[in-house]
Amino acid sequence: MKKILVSFIVFTMTTATAFAGGILTNTNQSVDFLRNPARDAAISLDGVYSNPAGVVFMPEGFHLGINWQYAHQTRTITSTNPLFQLGRRNNQSSPVKTFEGTANAPIIPSIQLAYNMENWSLQANLSVPGGGGACEFEDGLGSFESVVGNIANMLKPFGAQGYDMDGYMKGRQYYYGVTVGAACKVIPNLSLYGGLRMIYGDATYKAKISNIQVKTAAGYLDFGSYLQQITAAGYGDKVAELQKYADGVNLLCNQDGVGFAPIVGIDYKMGQFNFAAKYEFRTQLRMKNESTLNEASEIPAVNKFRDGEKVNEDMPALLAIGVQYSPIDIVRINAGWHHFFDKDAAWYNNSQDLLSHNTNEFLLGAEWDTTENLTFSAGGQVTGYGNTDEYINDMSFVVNSYSIGFGFNYKLSEKVSIKAAYFQTYYDKYERTNAANPQIKDSFTRTNRVFGVGCQLHL
Repeated sequence: MKKILVSFIVFTMTTATAFAGGILTNTNQSVDFLRNPARDAAISLDGVYSNPAGVVFMPEGFHLGINWQYAHQTRTITSTNPLFQLGRRNNQSSPVKTFEGTANAPIIPSIQLAYNMENWSLQANLSVPGGGGACEFEDGLGSFESVVGNIANMLKPFGAQGYDMDGYMKGRQYYYGVTVGAACKVIPNLSLYGGLRMIYGDATYKAKISNIQVKTAAGYLDFGSYLQQITAAGYGDKVAELQKYADGVNLLCNQDGVGFAPIVGIDYKMGQFNFAAKYEFRTQLRMKNESTLNEASEIPAVNKFRDGEKVNEDMPALLAIGVQYSPIDIVRINAGWHHFFDKDAAWYNNSQDLLSHNTNEFLLGAEWDTTENLTFSAGGQVTGYGNTDEYINDMSFVVNSYSIGFGFNYKLSEKVSIKAAYFQTYYDKYERTNAANPQIKDSFTRTNRVFGVGCQLHL
């Protein structure tokens, strides 16, 4: 029983806090993205991430961009399980209960640098290309409570009538990235780029079940005291394995790891059009655990957080293709497509194989220079994931969505500009029904809001 309980806890602790992009990849690397996410063929300093081959077409000299973003998310799971009817705090013994987690990332920084000289552009990008925050479920998760409910249900022959418990779950995940590379004009209207990105992953997961109580005819009893009573009544052999939960369950796991990936890009200018593409190779990440869980188990979800274990957490390869069209000099229309090769990545226990297809994003936006110094922009993206009932779970879930962003860029001088933007994502609901028991259901959805400010220097 202990293995079952812990397995439910750690299985939900593969938090993915990406704010825009793929399952494990953040594409919101600048304020320019927030105000118009279709940046794949834009000629601008934020192209150090989105269109690195195009940066070489910027003016010669040194360019520096500094970005700060604040993101707030909620994750809501509405779970239906007959076992919840045994819970003390469940409304009128209802089988339906809502679990909500809050994810805040108060500081998502990024820096883009480029030095252009003649036909060359030397570039660097410092950012958070994965993770980027902490998600906290103050009341735990449905998978926590359903296991405690199952214990209470098993104890009905010994006088149990219900249960009470405190649950808690928090996951924190940051993938810090440094990219260096260079672009070169092969001919006046064609450029190529090559670069290398290093990722350092750092994550912490905490889970807790405490204050477990059992409802009896005499009222609610501490779980440990209840076990002592039924043991004294001669049922000790039948409930001995439950003694391990007398003090609840606590789990703490820290992870870190390093990975590298090449990046290549191309940009081609033709009249009023600009075409660009970028390919990020798969980043092989092996996150090493430092955990309070020391014993191996036959349950893979438990072994994922075993002390000393190295866990596959690859960032999938990404193909980004974009086009920019300028019908007049002061207006630019952008479109793009992102394809994340999720099913070719290596994730723990080959969970990537449970996806039905790779992630796809479609992006559209526009910029308008309203004056010589002021530019307004807006855009959006539609994201579709390959979710299946087998893949999705309490904590590690993303659902199909569409996002909109808008903002401005203002030139204080020829050398300094400031910018600000707002970006919001609207999520679908994913409905899952347990194939073995249709009475057990889950509904998953999220919210996401991001605000960003930045400045850009041209020296």
